[in-house]
Amino acid sequence: MGKLAGKTAVVTGASKGIGAGIAKAFGKEGANVVVNYARDKEDAEKVAAAIEKAGGKAITVQADVSRQADVDRLFEVTKKTFGTVDVLVNNAGVYEFAPIDQVTEASYRRMFDLNVLGTVLSTQAALKSMNGSGSIINVSSVAALTPIPTGSLYSATKGAVDVITRTLAEELGPRKIRVNSLAPGLVETEGTRAAGTSEGNFKETIVARTPLGRVGTVDDIAKVAVFLASDDSGWITGEVLPVGGGARL
Repeated sequence: MGKLAGKTAVVTGASKGIGAGIAKAFGKEGANVVVNYARDKEDAEKVAAAIEKAGGKAITVQADVSRQADVDRLFEVTKKTFGTVDVLVNNAGVYEFAPIDQVTEASYRRMFDLNVLGTVLSTQAALKSMNGSGSIINVSSVAALTPIPTGSLYSATKGAVDVITRTLAEELGPRKIRVNSLAPGLVETEGTRAAGTSEGNFKETIVARTPLGRVGTVDDIAKVAVFLASDDSGWITGEVLPVGGGARL
């Protein structure tokens, strides 16, 4: 029996990177997993196939979580397939680093719509399917705790996510629904490799500020997500948990 046996988990932005790692880890622990994706259908299907190969159950659902209609459909399909929702991981997000004089209205709306509005819309929809208890995990960032130059918008979105986390923990506690933020440091993923942030000078700077002397892996984050989703963390809510090897960016 896995730690999440019999539970249904929706993981947004789960076709790659941290979301994919969390979805696979949940599947190994016995959860029914809804692998959400916005564009990468092929990668999402690979994640679902890996979960099923390991003995779990998974479906893929396309949805842009910054859009109400898409979110409604995501949770309608989830309810039809698995019934209630026990765990929601708000992982879908985007990041962009730029000096303040290069910030545009488009970049502002892109990051806030997905990182913040997407978290709100997905949470609203999940609550309708949570029956008497649940765990909501918002994927934040250590950049919200110690912002870095050129990261004003990204850090602001994750700061907003952390405030939402603490507020909802108070609001939803009486319903036995726990809400926590998981705040990774730099993690090597397809996205960070494509952006060049998991190598070169940027990586060296981060590693130099990380007591454990390396960047993170997807598995580092997924293990903590399993903990926050499971009954092992049943007395934890409203917390922002940095998971970055002690890094203070």
